[in-house]
Amino acid sequence: MRDLYNRQLRQLNGELIHMGEMIEKAISSAVSALVERDDQKAREIIAFDDEIDQQERLIESMCMKLLLAQQPVAGDLRMVSSALKVITDMERIGDHAADISEIELMLDQLPPMTNESLRRMATETSVMLMRSIESFAERDQGKALWVIEHDDVVDGLFVTVKRELIEAIRERPENGECAADLLMAAKYFERIGDHATNIAEWAIYAITGEHARGTDEGDPS
Repeated sequence: MRDLYNRQLRQLNGELIHMGEMIEKAISSAVSALVERDDQKAREIIAFDDEIDQQERLIESMCMKLLLAQQPVAGDLRMVSSALKVITDMERIGDHAADISEIELMLDQLPPMTNESLRRMATETSVMLMRSIESFAERDQGKALWVIEHDDVVDGLFVTVKRELIEAIRERPENGECAADLLMAAKYFERIGDHATNIAEWAIYAITGEHARGTDEGDPS
């Protein structure tokens, strides 16, 4: 019986990692579509969000079966209950990738800026995301703490992107609407970083039984 239970827990970890890979792909493709003005790729990411939602439902079902059939206690109970919180954050990350792709479809043109800061935001949030999932699946508190601390890097990049967009508007006022859309895209990347931080904080709770500072159980974003 215990062997079956352990296999189910390992399968749950595997599905969480797979969902993490799915949303990392969505983030990477969303920023690529945005800066390369690839409408087809943007539409693919929007459609891909349905697959992410299906993966969330699969993991949710696995968690409920573990809770009802196996009645885990102590550390295992924390792990399964935290996984239910984690997939909510991951699903929202998938939503934000789709939101960024929808912005791409609305843009007429990109303002004259390098987009390097926006690309860096995408890269940093992707790294945060994967390390947060790894911290949960591997019970690695060190990785979780790294993610929490690294959120300041993404916040700093958001400030940089905002400053660059303001400068683009100053140089060419006709870029105003486009710059506003790009600022919203950058805000979505910042929120993705926040959700990765939430996942890391849930990882710490699953490991220690203590809530890390700032864990938000009701973030509607």
